[in-house]
Amino acid sequence: MVATLRTLKTKIQPEQLFMLSVLLVNGGNYLYNLILGRYLGPEKFADAAILITFLLVLSFVAMTFQLVTAKFSVLFEGSVFANFISSMLKNSLIVGVLLGLLVIVFSSALQTFFKTTTSTMFVVFGFGIPFYFLMSVNRGVFQGKKELTSLSITYQGEMVSRLLITFLLLYFLHIESSILIAVGIFISFIVALFPFKIQQFSFFKSIKLEAPQKKLVKNFFIITAFYELTQIIINNSDILLVKHYFNAVDAGLYASLALIGRVVYFIAWMFVMLLLPTVIQLKKDGKSTLPILLKYVSYIAIIASVIIASCFLFPQQIILALFGNDYMNIAPLLWQYALATGIFAVSNIFAYYYLSLDNYIPVVLSGLFGMLQVVFIVFFHNSLAQVVHVQIIAMILLLIMQLSFFLLSNLKERKNNNT
Repeated sequence: MVATLRTLKTKIQPEQLFMLSVLLVNGGNYLYNLILGRYLGPEKFADAAILITFLLVLSFVAMTFQLVTAKFSVLFEGSVFANFISSMLKNSLIVGVLLGLLVIVFSSALQTFFKTTTSTMFVVFGFGIPFYFLMSVNRGVFQGKKELTSLSITYQGEMVSRLLITFLLLYFLHIESSILIAVGIFISFIVALFPFKIQQFSFFKSIKLEAPQKKLVKNFFIITAFYELTQIIINNSDILLVKHYFNAVDAGLYASLALIGRVVYFIAWMFVMLLLPTVIQLKKDGKSTLPILLKYVSYIAIIASVIIASCFLFPQQIILALFGNDYMNIAPLLWQYALATGIFAVSNIFAYYYLSLDNYIPVVLSGLFGMLQVVFIVFFHNSLAQVVHVQIIAMILLLIMQLSFFLLSNLKERKNNNT
């Protein structure tokens, strides 16, 4: 038995273990959302969905720090790397404190705009934001150095602690559910800080990078921040706008629809986590990066097709099993929302690939079509079905543009190689 386990351990690569870990994390996060949906019902789940959406928005903003840290953890070494990490830690903390204060100060305005039952949930959430940014820099180091075990632990810790703490609070305390959910999210941020290697870096000393390195970091940071902004818009604007334009019950129904339909995106995310450092390393070594792109695109396309087909063939069974009979009204829209998300997931692989290669045109394209999606929803929101349909149109146009850029870039590269 021991020999068998040792053989299995040697055959499983760290990347495979990390992907398994990501699947478990996504499964745990899904369980968290599904139980909340069943336990709270559509009306109260609408408030919970706003907090969950705020969490996703925060994750995309903080992902800027994580991706920048991951990229330059590959490129920088020695004292340059130490100075870089110290700078990233301090800057992430400053940004986290400022954003946290903004959420706290405008908590009442957020309550009014999103029609939530209390503003306290935003206050609690705001206090946790600085911890999340520190955690993201820490994850970026693990991602760039491919310390995938430590990276997996931070994600597992965040998921498990949020799941357990939230439902323990809901079970034992009989106060506003949205406040308890916010407390669970806040505590999970602190748990996810570990393992944390802050003692290895000069956090409190004023250390600056040399001008060439500083310029590299600054340029990549700006374009990555812009791209993550497009991710926020495409992934979360629909839920936020639906919460604003529709009543609480419809907003809760739409939140459950989005949760199920985004399965493919969250699966695609684990490939993105592996794609960026791999492409950067291949480019650094002078090797071709095209095969890894085609490999991941094919994976995502197959997974998306299976999920869309399942949602088309068994919508009522899926809704009933995951959320219950109260959410059955959105069953006809399930495969359509999954289609929009699947198309976006494929487009996203191209954008992250070119971002890794410092080619920013696909990032700009994502930004343009993210804004187009918002404009569509603002002008066309007579029904939940219409909201879904305009997203499908926007994502099809985005994919066409990304594929066109990819084909033209490869054609140009082949001509240059032949000459």
